[in-house]
Amino acid sequence: MTGALHFDKLRKMRKFRVKMIETLKNTRNLPDSALRELLESPDAALSGRLKDTAREVCLKVKGPEVLVRALIEWSNVCRNDCLYCGIRRSRSGVPRYSLTPEQILQCCEAAWKDGVPTFVLQGGENPAAALGLVSVVRSIRERFPSAAITLSLGELPFETYAALKEAGANRYLLRHETANPDHYASLHPAGMRLSSRLSCIRELKRLGYETGMGMMVGSPGQTTEDLILDLRLMQEIGPHMIGIGPFIPQSGTPFENCPAGSAETTLRLLAIMRLMFPEANIPATTALATLLPGGKEIGIRAGANVIMNVYTPFTERRKYDLYKGKTDV
Repeated sequence: MTGALHFDKLRKMRKFRVKMIETLKNTRNLPDSALRELLESPDAALSGRLKDTAREVCLKVKGPEVLVRALIEWSNVCRNDCLYCGIRRSRSGVPRYSLTPEQILQCCEAAWKDGVPTFVLQGGENPAAALGLVSVVRSIRERFPSAAITLSLGELPFETYAALKEAGANRYLLRHETANPDHYASLHPAGMRLSSRLSCIRELKRLGYETGMGMMVGSPGQTTEDLILDLRLMQEIGPHMIGIGPFIPQSGTPFENCPAGSAETTLRLLAIMRLMFPEANIPATTALATLLPGGKEIGIRAGANVIMNVYTPFTERRKYDLYKGKTDV
């Protein structure tokens, strides 16, 4: 009798969890307690159902095509000293580089010839250098008028965002990293503020950029409650793109001995975000592929619809050393 009751309880619990996924699919929302259950439950069948449902929604809303972006890591010079980052200002032994305008255009040309019509210029936060990219963006737009130009250059003066938009940039990815101000302070040096980051994101939206947000999963000190706060913040702002990946430690940083984030939690969160933001473009990131063999394909099966192919020149790409073991594919 006890065994039968236990089985009946498990059956009802699984039915309730499946209902949570359907509710999230249909309403794009759940109470915090249900989101916590989806993120933390040890039930492998629930995790599989969540990812399969996210994949179904992705196919229905975004179609079967996986979008390819050309990632051009144009500079590893950064003014910031974020505690987790391999190109942080004070990390010793990092050979610094910045691509010339000609090199950037050559990367774009190579991607275009490969049939990749979206260029993603990513680099350390360097406002003076970013202002110098205005003419580069204009040249890219003139040479490739139908291309999409995405920038990921950190926090910049609002007038620089406007100048880059006017020059031809379409999209901007600025990961908020965490919606918890105290957690944000624990990841960044004094002087960096979550409020400043969010002001930049809102200004980017106001200027008409397709705007991206995102965070590391499993960064030191992060809790499930923090991840739920991230989801609520994204509900408020409504990003067009969402970039997440597991935290991976890097030697020579204050967090070098911290454990990496969970690939499983990353995949569950990716699936939840697909259900909450079905129209968003969500990449299967390089960090996920670094931590999890076959991570890009697995991420696609969990609801992602974008992959990034690196077009940084081979002479420089190893210098863009964000985290330990960073893959180039």
